[in-house]
Amino acid sequence: MSSRTWSESRAEKRIQASIDAVPLSDITIKKYVRDTDLSNLSKKVAYRVDGVHLYADILNLKDMLHVTDTEGESCHRRTLRFLNLHYRAVQRIVNNEDTVLVDFHNQRLHTVVTKPYDDEPQRIHRAVAIGQLIIDVLARTGEDADHPAAKVRVGIDSGLALAVNNGRRGHREPLFLGEPANHAAKRSGGGTKAGIYLTNTARKVIGLKTVTDEDATALTADEISISQGKAALVSTVDKVVADWEADLKANPIGRFEFSAHTPPYAGLDFESLSVTSTRRQDAATVYADIDGFTKYVSANITDDEKAKHVVRALRVLRSELDAVLHTEFQGRKVRFIGDCVHGLLVEGTYATTDEETTVSNMVLCAGGMRSSFRLALKLLDAAGTNAKSLGLQIGFEYGPMTATRLGLKGDLIRCSVSRGVLEAEREQGRCKGAETAIGEIAYKRGSQAVRDLFGTTRIRADMDYADAVDGLANKGDKTAKAARSGGAGASLLQGATSSSGGYGFRDSPAGPVKRDGFA
Repeated sequence: MSSRTWSESRAEKRIQASIDAVPLSDITIKKYVRDTDLSNLSKKVAYRVDGVHLYADILNLKDMLHVTDTEGESCHRRTLRFLNLHYRAVQRIVNNEDTVLVDFHNQRLHTVVTKPYDDEPQRIHRAVAIGQLIIDVLARTGEDADHPAAKVRVGIDSGLALAVNNGRRGHREPLFLGEPANHAAKRSGGGTKAGIYLTNTARKVIGLKTVTDEDATALTADEISISQGKAALVSTVDKVVADWEADLKANPIGRFEFSAHTPPYAGLDFESLSVTSTRRQDAATVYADIDGFTKYVSANITDDEKAKHVVRALRVLRSELDAVLHTEFQGRKVRFIGDCVHGLLVEGTYATTDEETTVSNMVLCAGGMRSSFRLALKLLDAAGTNAKSLGLQIGFEYGPMTATRLGLKGDLIRCSVSRGVLEAEREQGRCKGAETAIGEIAYKRGSQAVRDLFGTTRIRADMDYADAVDGLANKGDKTAKAARSGGAGASLLQGATSSSGGYGFRDSPAGPVKRDGFA
């Protein structure tokens, strides 16, 4: 097994190859027009889309994850079923109303209303009506005390965004970059009260008064009723719920069955996962978010040549962050969330996670991400793309993690949810432009060198790979010492072991945005 190290020479070759793969001359910026298919975009094409962005947050997901004192299988089984029930209902609404499904990331939906074309007020009314439909439907799609109805908060904004391809293979959904996506996400994540929250930009378009605090002023029942009347949606609450119930009878969710993945996560095939083949084990999870990207998009979106640089910068930076996680440290990307990478990392055996080594390698991986990020900005600048205003915020945590796919049959969506996942996102949110934050559990489970490196605030500024490896190795961290020695780290990693017969599972291939926005 290879050691987990970051190499500047390897990173430079990778980044340069990424820059060379799609020259600016090959990138095309197009205007979104009637019936444009955004579901399978080429990486060489981006669309400028005038649309209404809707984010819907399930507010009681955290309550579900804390339904038991211990974060055991029962807690995760309940939470995943809770999400799956509501995913199925919301996917049905999105499909019926012909909106663009951008992302389902755990408790958060992002969809875009692009029709009717050339009628922004009507698009906003439709978004409001769809938001209320989601709230009303999910109020009825709970099953019992263990799987209650979802409480939903909706955020809406309208404006120009850039649509690009957001993935590979079976998960190539579109990604929308720009202020309306960012601001809608902030409204949905701006508080703990349910309801529909519009930005002042969207409020003015449909003739509503602007408000002092967008996050504290939900639409009134009368305002929602007006939008519902103008929208004339094809879906009704009763019909969606009836179809949802019929689908559950025809395609029962079944019982979530858990098994561990033999480390490392680099070999995990997400496309093979489902309810009956869900992965669960102690591991680390990370959020690496590009800071300042929304402003970067806004400054360049209206000019075709400048917009090409946005597309190039996003592709190179995210690709390299993913490569550091997957190639250098043998982790696994769960998904891209806007300009953020969410991933998993684990060391040990099928039966037992080596928690100290996992945390140390996660620290080294975070350092490698920052070193690669800086190098990528430098190489992009040399190639004519100035993205020096961008920063990188990294947050990670340790604990019981899940990995599966949820949703409608034939249209399953990746999911990794746990208390640690929510905490990692919160830790990332604590960071400024160039900071790395470690969660409380990872801080406790890591080596003393890890605790010394991050200090009592559990946050460190400008921590690149050299800082991480030297900071840990100089304090006696065995994983960092092996990494610094240039490859001896492999001896620290335990060999893969098979599970006992009753728990074996054969791996075989089968087939928003963060709450606080993109920057």
